[in-house]
Amino acid sequence: MLNELDERIVHALAEDARRSFADIGQLVGLSAPAVKRRVDRLRATGAITGFTVRVDPAALGWRTEGFVEIYCRSQTSPDAIRQGLERYPEIASASTVTGEADALVQIFAADMRHFEQVLEKIAGESFVERTKSVLVLSPLLRRYTSGAPS
Repeated sequence: MLNELDERIVHALAEDARRSFADIGQLVGLSAPAVKRRVDRLRATGAITGFTVRVDPAALGWRTEGFVEIYCRSQTSPDAIRQGLERYPEIASASTVTGEADALVQIFAADMRHFEQVLEKIAGESFVERTKSVLVLSPLLRRYTSGAPS
């Protein structure tokens, strides 16, 4: 569990992973070396798992977004679902969920035909009984930060 200071550091990094330790230190009231020590500790304990860049999928030509509910055949394990889906580069995220569906998958595709092709392939997986999909018209809110805002 992170303390309040660590949460503020993580939040600052989640907003901009390129932010300097000195800049973060000014935000949280620590020196740059103290921030670095805390970040190193957070990495060592696995609280911070890495640093990345966020890319707009449309910039890569992926302009169609949708969500697919997956209804699996009985006795399908979450690991089997993950293994069956991990080979699709179009899948941005996949999670097991509560409710009637067994999993929810977020897909980015170049266009409607591409989305349909991916959906057909997923529906053809041996563990899939049926799917239900919805397309995103306009993303209203996307949050990429972690922790409570300071």
